[in-house]
Amino acid sequence: MARALALARRGQALASPNPMVGAVLVRHGKVVGQGFHTYDGLRHAEIIALESAGPAARGATLYINLEPCSHQGRTPPCTRALIAAGVARVVAAMPDPNPRVAGRGFRQLRAAGIKVEYADAFREEAQRLNEAFAAWIITRRPFVTLKSALTLDGRLALPGARWITSQASRAEVQRMRHASDALLTGIGTVLADDPLLTDRTGLPRRRPLLRVVVDSRLRLSPRSRLARSARGDVLVFTCASDSGARARALRRAGIEICSVRRSRTGEPDLRAVSAELGRRDILSVLLEAGPTLNAAASGAGLVDKIRFFYAPKIAGTLASPGSSSKRAVPPRELSGLRIERFGPDVAVEGYLRDVYRR
Repeated sequence: MARALALARRGQALASPNPMVGAVLVRHGKVVGQGFHTYDGLRHAEIIALESAGPAARGATLYINLEPCSHQGRTPPCTRALIAAGVARVVAAMPDPNPRVAGRGFRQLRAAGIKVEYADAFREEAQRLNEAFAAWIITRRPFVTLKSALTLDGRLALPGARWITSQASRAEVQRMRHASDALLTGIGTVLADDPLLTDRTGLPRRRPLLRVVVDSRLRLSPRSRLARSARGDVLVFTCASDSGARARALRRAGIEICSVRRSRTGEPDLRAVSAELGRRDILSVLLEAGPTLNAAASGAGLVDKIRFFYAPKIAGTLASPGSSSKRAVPPRELSGLRIERFGPDVAVEGYLRDVYRR
């Protein structure tokens, strides 16, 4: 199962909007076939493993991180192929999170005389791997991870410093970008930093990282680095007119403008933003913004997970830690807490809600 999960991870940025799946066929203690899924490759991991095993699949055990599919989609059901190949046993780490099909694949396999088991020791790892797919398939909204870099006294910036955290932390953030379908920020961050917001890992991805800006008054400059680097991968949500001179200039630069309604506070309705991203098959969003948008997204109940990178620095005062945002967000306790070191920095990660229990 560890090998199946490692194979599944090779589909990162290549499988979305499908889940990442790896499959390993074992017969008489020997691997006879294996595979992992990519969206453009079309074939599911089970089918690739069956094809590589050939006749050796008969009587074999399939180890897979996700319940085999039992319905006709872009491809025929994998359960049908497993039954036809004579697979004797299937060990899966987790069921399909889609409530309309969960367990159906297992039932079909059992009905055909195939022994089905859960690898419970790997369930948590398997669920984390496909948490974005689970959130999207259940709600049709993306899974949102709020990422911030902070000093120990909770500041988001240091006077005269471009970076708060170390190179090791920044490399990890690039890996987070690579694993995401979209990066979301606010116009305040863009005006202050003029960022590119790109995936700079150099690793292959099926579709470009979608760079999304919430810009209520459409203040994004056509001369910004975002506009000058746009290749159909920049999307701006605004409450302003989408037919004015600024909108036309941004469109000429290759930026898509999407109008959204205002919330009760007069800001862009972030739930409408989330719904539109979900409609575009965006499974995972990395929120890299300032305190205003971070608080608004959290207050709207859109943040699923947080990951804060703390540098061993203070901004000069311990008297009033935290952001300068005036938006009050009720305190919430994190679950599934993890703490990691990246160079001199400490990253704290936790969940605001369980995507598998919505």
